[in-house]
Amino acid sequence: MVRLHGVITPALGPAARAVLNLGTVEPVLKRAFGFERLAGVALLINSPGGSATQSALIADRIRGLAEEHGKDGKAVPVLAFCEDVAASGGYWLACAADQIYAHKTSLVGSIGVVSGGFGLVGLLDRIGVERRVHTAGTNKVRLDPFLPEKAEDVRWLTGLQGELHQQFQAWVRERRGDRLVEADTELFNGEVWTGVNAHRLGLVDGLGTPREILAERFPDAEPQPVEGRKPLLARLGVGGGGLSGRLSGGGLADDLLHAAEVRAAWARFGL
Repeated sequence: MVRLHGVITPALGPAARAVLNLGTVEPVLKRAFGFERLAGVALLINSPGGSATQSALIADRIRGLAEEHGKDGKAVPVLAFCEDVAASGGYWLACAADQIYAHKTSLVGSIGVVSGGFGLVGLLDRIGVERRVHTAGTNKVRLDPFLPEKAEDVRWLTGLQGELHQQFQAWVRERRGDRLVEADTELFNGEVWTGVNAHRLGLVDGLGTPREILAERFPDAEPQPVEGRKPLLARLGVGGGGLSGRLSGGGLADDLLHAAEVRAAWARFGL
């Protein structure tokens, strides 16, 4: 049993244990798939999403380990359990499993792409600060928050989002196949559903808790939680944004910004 909890982001630092990326997750996955008498691996997913690249890298590693540690030409069975939310990148991770389950109150889906930011041009004008940036390459400062937004930059961004959205849809179709029962326009519009409706749409295979489903699926197996090892500083009792932030190359402002981004990601789902 592997718990995948947090926003999916390449960011590291003091809040690393609250985020998911290949670097933090791979050691845990390798231990989980490394048991000698392995019956299967359960992924307990609670994530509002995040980086498309990190989502794809983690999912690819899950599939690779399942194939690598399989026997008799069969991959290790992988089951995903959606907890509070498995949305966007969180659902991308869930699709790495052979079967997906959710609680009837879980929030599942959000198969889409989003980008966010702030425009600070007016603020700079008010405080009398002039932005100066010099580039070699006309597109090096696209969507700079300190410069006025340009229509061509927005078109470029939406083009990238469309491409990523197509890749996300292809992954879901590859993993879910004919279990999807609704038209693409409903499944892939970025909507989020409760576990009950996600089951109706074919996004999950069933409803229930890990305890009851694993007991039914693997009656002779004993669940073994596999957790990540705490960073050295955390094991030494050093935390917060002070020493660990400085050692990780960040600072208080970076830590606060990262915490705000993480909080905003969860808040989109009322959590």
